[in-house]
Amino acid sequence: MQKPVRWGILGAAKFARQFMAPAIHAAEGAQLVALATSSADKAEPFQAFCPDLTVYQDYDALLASPDIDAVYVPLPNHLHVEWSLKAMAAGKHVLCEKPMTMRAGEFDQLIAKRDETGLLAAEAYMIVHHPQWQMVRRLIDDGAIGKLAHVSGKFSFDNRADTDNIRNKAETGGGGLRDIGVYVLGSARFATGQEPDDVSAQIRWENGIDAMAEVQAQFPGFSYSAYVSIRMHPYQEMLFHGEGGVIRLTAPFNARVFGEARVELHRAGLEVQVTRFPADDHYKLQVEAFGWSIRDGVDYPCPLEFSRGTQAMMDRIFEVAQPL
Repeated sequence: MQKPVRWGILGAAKFARQFMAPAIHAAEGAQLVALATSSADKAEPFQAFCPDLTVYQDYDALLASPDIDAVYVPLPNHLHVEWSLKAMAAGKHVLCEKPMTMRAGEFDQLIAKRDETGLLAAEAYMIVHHPQWQMVRRLIDDGAIGKLAHVSGKFSFDNRADTDNIRNKAETGGGGLRDIGVYVLGSARFATGQEPDDVSAQIRWENGIDAMAEVQAQFPGFSYSAYVSIRMHPYQEMLFHGEGGVIRLTAPFNARVFGEARVELHRAGLEVQVTRFPADDHYKLQVEAFGWSIRDGVDYPCPLEFSRGTQAMMDRIFEVAQPL
């Protein structure tokens, strides 16, 4: 039996505590062994489900440990590139929270470091590991809805009351597009395998962050529209509309949190086939896929080059956006 991948986490972020640390702890072939935080209070909830966790007082100390194979980076957005590069320089594989960079060009140094070291480095774009998205890509490829004509996406929540949240601060790379826009953009690219030819957008700015964005794009084979907002009632949906049917995802991004993941296939005669995914945990599946790639050389479903493409589309949106 192969040894498990030993994981460390840089920072006691709320998201790490709620989702990724439990996923690493539960994943097959993974072992959560370390956390870097100077706060004993923040470390305590992690130790509650992982009593043997080693807590380091700073990030560099964790990276220096020979007992850690891979690190998960859930730091504020503007720190992702710096600490991903430091982790690879220390010989650690890296799974970094999205968006991994603030601009597409920053991926080049991450790709170069990955290639130089031979380590696995990836953005934590968990949805591609969920079987609902693998099913959607297969349905489109197999022609289940005929020629694809239009893709639309919606993702929103309201955090205006949480003024200290990094998503509400321009200096930490906040805003809706960087936080949740990656999902409506990247999922369309993942499911179709296509890249946009033309992009337009409208953005409503609030204290230096994009509080709402509406996006339109033309891909080689279909048109695209989406909106994201961090000032609206929580909602999410992805729709793939073809000449012969429609694919609808009811919880495309926060499966089991927003609701049960379901793929609806609408076809002629008002026929609707529903496939349910009540138990799949895409965070755990992501950790397991990361481990398979490290140990067995299995191709990782979300390489840096894919994430660079999503960031390039987002960069273009920021460049062309008009005020909303």
